[in-house]
Amino acid sequence: MKERVLITGASGFIGYHLIEEALQQNLDVYAAMRKTSKVDHLRHFNIKYTCPDFTDPNSLKQELRENKYDYIIHAAGVTTARSQKEYNQINAGYTRNLASAVLESGIKLKKLVLISSLAAVGPLNSLTGIITEQTAPHPISAYGNSKLMAEQNLKEFPSLNYSILRPTGVYGPRDRDIFIFFKQVARGIEPYIGKVEQKFSFLYVTDLAKATIRALFGVNHKTYNLSDGNFYNRYELAANIKEVLNLTTIKFHLPVNFVKLIAKVSEKYSSLSDKAAVLNIEKVDELMAVNWWCSIENAKADLGFYPEYNLKAGVAETIKWYKANKWL
Repeated sequence: MKERVLITGASGFIGYHLIEEALQQNLDVYAAMRKTSKVDHLRHFNIKYTCPDFTDPNSLKQELRENKYDYIIHAAGVTTARSQKEYNQINAGYTRNLASAVLESGIKLKKLVLISSLAAVGPLNSLTGIITEQTAPHPISAYGNSKLMAEQNLKEFPSLNYSILRPTGVYGPRDRDIFIFFKQVARGIEPYIGKVEQKFSFLYVTDLAKATIRALFGVNHKTYNLSDGNFYNRYELAANIKEVLNLTTIKFHLPVNFVKLIAKVSEKYSSLSDKAAVLNIEKVDELMAVNWWCSIENAKADLGFYPEYNLKAGVAETIKWYKANKWL
């Protein structure tokens, strides 16, 4: 009999690839999502659907008792919200409710893996360092703070078997966030904020999916930073996109204060329309951070995590998918 895994946030970009990898590893997949989520892109998968209410611990307990999951991958959350309170309610609150429900339901869960973010740690202010699991967290955004709170909430349940994964900037087929930059470069425009020297890190989505499934069977109560193991300067993403597309661009640097002014206007407009701002001051601060390079040595040692894709290979695969699906 196949072991059963619940994947939350299953209709999203990362969720899709988690489903794909879980099925390849012969797991029985239950895809958790909102009732309003689109699922057309999941129809070809042999999976079951469920819509648990993460705001209602009693409803969650019933869900868990009925389906008796062996594993849970908690990838549900928001990357944009209207306030710190909203980020915390969803990213941190849902994590607490789920962990509590697991223990109160009495099911024999083997492992819960939380998809957190490197934003929970925050960047370094120096080019010379590297982020490790021992780096003291100092998130610089409401999103990062909510992810750190989610981790802390999970750690309040030591009798629960869990692992925490902190991926850096994740990209790949179906991504819509970094795709914005791909699209700009494809149009011949290569914009940057300021001229500060930076170190970025990236992770191709299928490598994240493989690491997540490995974590289901790994050691408990551990936290892992995840990237492709390399660092890249601020121009290398565009350079790889241009190489694959065989084009040249107009490169320009926008003044930091000008971009922050646009972000403030965006925040004001969003507050009036009661919608989350896509661009805000904190997002600018994260994009302008000096050093997002992280060590993956612990993930290598414990999970056997050796990423298959560096940025060049990952960008090539991503563009192939974007073109095949007429996104580019």
